[in-house]
Amino acid sequence: MRMKKLLFLLFIFTSLVIYGQNDFMLAENYYREGAYKKAAEMYKILFQKNPNNTTYLKRLVTSYQETSQFETAKALLTNQLSKNPHQQYLNVELGYNYEKQYQQDTAKVYYEKAINAIEKQPNFGGYIGRLFKLNNQLDYAILAYKKTMKFNKKVNYNFQIAQIYGEKGAFEKMFQSYVNLVDQQENYLKTVQRFTNKYITEDPLNKNNILFKKILIKKSVGNPKNSWNQLLSWLFIQQKEYEKAFVQQKALFKRNPKYLSSIIDLGHISFEGKAFETAKQCFDFVLKNSLFLEEKLNALLFNIKIDIATKQNAIDASFEEVFKTFGKTKVTLPFQIEYADYLTFQKNQPAKATTILLDALKISTSKFQKAKLKLKLGDISVFTGNFNKGLIYFSQVQTSIKNHPLAQEARFKVAQTSYFKNDFKWAMSQLKVLKASTTQLIANDALALFLIISDNQSKDSLPSGLKLYAKADLLTYQNKNKQAADSLQIILTKFKGQKIEDEAFFKQSSLFIKMKLFDKAIANYTKIIALNKEGILVDDALYQLAELYKNKLNNSEKASEYYQKIIFEHPSSIYLVEARKKFRKLRGDIIQ
Repeated sequence: MRMKKLLFLLFIFTSLVIYGQNDFMLAENYYREGAYKKAAEMYKILFQKNPNNTTYLKRLVTSYQETSQFETAKALLTNQLSKNPHQQYLNVELGYNYEKQYQQDTAKVYYEKAINAIEKQPNFGGYIGRLFKLNNQLDYAILAYKKTMKFNKKVNYNFQIAQIYGEKGAFEKMFQSYVNLVDQQENYLKTVQRFTNKYITEDPLNKNNILFKKILIKKSVGNPKNSWNQLLSWLFIQQKEYEKAFVQQKALFKRNPKYLSSIIDLGHISFEGKAFETAKQCFDFVLKNSLFLEEKLNALLFNIKIDIATKQNAIDASFEEVFKTFGKTKVTLPFQIEYADYLTFQKNQPAKATTILLDALKISTSKFQKAKLKLKLGDISVFTGNFNKGLIYFSQVQTSIKNHPLAQEARFKVAQTSYFKNDFKWAMSQLKVLKASTTQLIANDALALFLIISDNQSKDSLPSGLKLYAKADLLTYQNKNKQAADSLQIILTKFKGQKIEDEAFFKQSSLFIKMKLFDKAIANYTKIIALNKEGILVDDALYQLAELYKNKLNNSEKASEYYQKIIFEHPSSIYLVEARKKFRKLRGDIIQ
């Protein structure tokens, strides 16, 4: 009997809670849709039942104000304050009620009452600051938060203050507040990076970048801390000034060897950003200072990758030295994969590469190691034109480690191989899935290939040149640059005026640069610009022309001309920041 009674009471209590929640959801829905009269009716009932609920009170007051019931709002707030004199935060709402009626002087009186109350009731200070912010009284919100911290040393509202300064556009004060927050609590460093990232750019001459750097340098001089070096290093990485980031990371390492991991990370970032000199300095530093074999091997591997990327000599000797020292074991599997890639794509020795990988499969035990080996075996199969074998390897990876980034990479390779085979329908089905890939690089590659196919598929049985373009892509993949350029030339002759024309010009230009046929590349880029000044590849062509003149032809004047065209004629271009930075450097601006 007692159990039945308890269950009945529980049922009644649960029903009341659900009923109350439904009322609140309905009231909130009216409020968010701007139906303030209905919202006021609902929130009045809710507040009468829950007179201590500040959310209900705030919503009710706002609903009255939005329907110009200022006297009703005033009466409600005054009555609430008379019954609860300690709730001095209500003066914020009373002041705002007058503010809404353009009675700023009267509003100020109540605002000052709320601010003055913080001295005696610092526990309410945070809520007072929050109410000011909700009412867009940002200066008062800052004042409230600062006064609260003055009278309650246990709280820290620098984060809220920084956000408000950002809303006001007072960026120097915003950065200073974020830095003060880290000064007091170092565990906020990642949070500060995330929120600061919204206000800085890749351009070291951007006003906000300069402000943030000055504040950090001033802090590091007056009060040296690891946090300042970490934030400076992070800022320099955003600006792609990896060598300056390396200076900060070395300073951190001198204080604590644990920061060697950050130098490894910087080495990887520099490598991906093609800042090979800085990357090599990072990995050489690791080789000199690490106590762990895994870290040393990783540094050795990336040093060889850098040598390959910068076309150094004695690459084979470097690999052989590693295998001589450490053997062809599970420890050196990454080297074996990299060597197979080098033998195939740089030296055109796919048979030797395949033997290395098949031997490596015999000693690998991890399904992830096997997946990496099979991905590379698939690459080599495609390189040799054995598409079906390549598809088998890629499909095995997809099946063995579902939902892993390697499986997504395998799916992209299936799509790419299908594209090479001219099986565009199957390629598209795979690419549609990959466009939403959690791996950004794969998603970008998938989207680019998806657009090539979808924009240039044959319509009404009329050829579009897509098969020839796919053939050129395959030849490029196989490092047969001359044949690829010739295939693209057929497209330019047979499909003049079609969508694929500018794509063919652009791809052929990149091949001409590889073959050092710079005049032909310039002619192609110029044709792209002339074809359609609003075309999607125009800013790409301008940027590549600037880079070609700067890096290959040492013609700073022409490079500056094309960087300027991006800056002034294509302000929404993804190349804008880099173009501005490089133009300023060519002009001689000092970037400290």
